[in-house]
Amino acid sequence: MSDELLESELSNKKSEIAEFLKKEFPQAPIEILAVGDKTATVRYAVSFDSLRPGGSVSGPVLMTLSDTALYVAILATIGIVPMAVTTSLNINFLRMPKADRHLIAECKMLKVGKALAIGEVFIYSEGLDDPVAHATGTYSIPPKR
Repeated sequence: MSDELLESELSNKKSEIAEFLKKEFPQAPIEILAVGDKTATVRYAVSFDSLRPGGSVSGPVLMTLSDTALYVAILATIGIVPMAVTTSLNINFLRMPKADRHLIAECKMLKVGKALAIGEVFIYSEGLDDPVAHATGTYSIPPKR
């Protein structure tokens, strides 16, 4: 497959997933930056509502972003399967996210099988090199009918 064709296919997948998320999860301040072969990069727009006391982004926001990055990477890999659902999500909070920066999540799928998909996510405060969190998650993929 030529680079241009691959780029066009990935752009179409990105647009399709973005439209799906906008329709099904309109409340989520998430932007898909890129999708690839078993990968996704997404941005979470940090706002005042994202913060916890002490000026840090809240843990639930980091978990939401991790889960969404996994979902996007899975949808980019297997297509739009709305009922693919999280079966586990483990997160390690590594350092305090910057309250004045958006968050970037980079997801890589480790295994995508017929019934389960397993991936990992690194989350960064935008523009900084050190991750603020690392998550792993498993999704259940519904059987095809």
